[in-house]
Amino acid sequence: MNTIFQQFKRLAYDQRGAILLYIIAFGGMAFTIIVGGVVSYSLIEHRASIKKHSRDMAFHIAEAGIEYYRWHLAHDPNDFQDGTGQSGPYVHEYYDKDGTVIGDFSLEIDPPLSGSTIVTVRSTGHTAWDPDQERTVQVRVGFPALTDFAFVENSDMSFSQTTEVHGKVHSNGGIEFNGTTDAVVQSAQETYDNGSGSHSGVWGIGGPSVFFDFPVPPKDFFGITSDLADIRDLADEAGVHLSSSGDEGWHIEFLADGTFNLYLVITRLCYGGSGTWVWWWGWYWDGEVLCYDIDEETFQANYPIPENGAIFVEDDVWVSGVVNGRVTVGAGRFPVLASTYQDIYIPDNLVYEEKNSDDVLGLIAQGDIIVPRDVPDDMEIDAAALSQFNQIQRPYYNATYFPSVKNSLLFYGSQISYDGGGWKWIDENEDVISGFVNTNHTYDGNLRYYPPPGFPVENTYDLISWEEIE
Repeated sequence: MNTIFQQFKRLAYDQRGAILLYIIAFGGMAFTIIVGGVVSYSLIEHRASIKKHSRDMAFHIAEAGIEYYRWHLAHDPNDFQDGTGQSGPYVHEYYDKDGTVIGDFSLEIDPPLSGSTIVTVRSTGHTAWDPDQERTVQVRVGFPALTDFAFVENSDMSFSQTTEVHGKVHSNGGIEFNGTTDAVVQSAQETYDNGSGSHSGVWGIGGPSVFFDFPVPPKDFFGITSDLADIRDLADEAGVHLSSSGDEGWHIEFLADGTFNLYLVITRLCYGGSGTWVWWWGWYWDGEVLCYDIDEETFQANYPIPENGAIFVEDDVWVSGVVNGRVTVGAGRFPVLASTYQDIYIPDNLVYEEKNSDDVLGLIAQGDIIVPRDVPDDMEIDAAALSQFNQIQRPYYNATYFPSVKNSLLFYGSQISYDGGGWKWIDENEDVISGFVNTNHTYDGNLRYYPPPGFPVENTYDLISWEEIE
């Protein structure tokens, strides 16, 4: 009986040993699987980390390529071939702090389109240890033009209560601002005297005054005025060059089909400004005589707007119509003498075929840019206008004998003048007695980096956009 019990007891011990063997076997297998999984995961993570590091380094190398070419343009603004004189792409090795090559960047450069200052630079970065990993950064840079402002003036300015300004205003003089604005109004003066006393650089009941900013650095007006000789040379190369008319001047009427009609102005109409009628064996006008309106003209020809957009006139010129294209009209004579400054007159509406498009008009006069007396009651001017040495203005017409009060003027674009100007004349009661009662000056954002042909631009590139592209 004991023998049978002992046999059962031995069998139980044998079963417990077999279970232990199973535990050891399966435990070893599980341990091997876990360790293998951890090792595999670590290897995958290590490879992913290396790949991420390579992509990050490729990105930083691409950015370094962008910074290099921005530096290059700062020293040679018109070189779009990386100093090689050859077409790209342009590959540069990239070194670490120890002088070891750790990658390279490849540059592609798109020069500005005709009439623009915008340069597009694409930089693709690679690492030396994983060249298949690449990142590309693209930026657009451009010279900002003075047409970034609604007004740039070299003299004191005054804005009435019926004036709206949508865009930045800068004056090297002081500014009395009684209108409304939605952008900065800045003066180079901390204080100034406007004849009625001393005032802050920008002051008035308009605003909001939070936009008043003074003093700021002045604009170098002699440095920013466009050289009309460049417009003349462009006109001689592939544009339109009109010499002296032999009469009163020329009239350019732009048409919506991208052409313009040219007229010869034979005689002008004259009206009185400041002054009065006086009797001395007959009535005569004793005062200022303003002869800015067309009386008689004859049609000459129809021309397409030149491809380079340059029209130069060695005479006074009237400009009106609908502009379809990119064009600058320059008026002047050489050598430049104050007695021979040529003026530009705007006798009627002067508008774009389509705003915020490729339609751009520049008006550059050595002398004044003037809106005459006989114009629409509600007038619109779309242009970037620059008077090199005088004013942009609607002159004063005698309120008693030659009344000429108009309802409204919309000026869409920029006004840049050496000697200021204005669009309305008011009496002691703030009533408009000559000019436009309501004036709206709206900045054309299309002009900042896409100014009219020959318009002045600043000499430092601005960063317009930055993006990573796939």
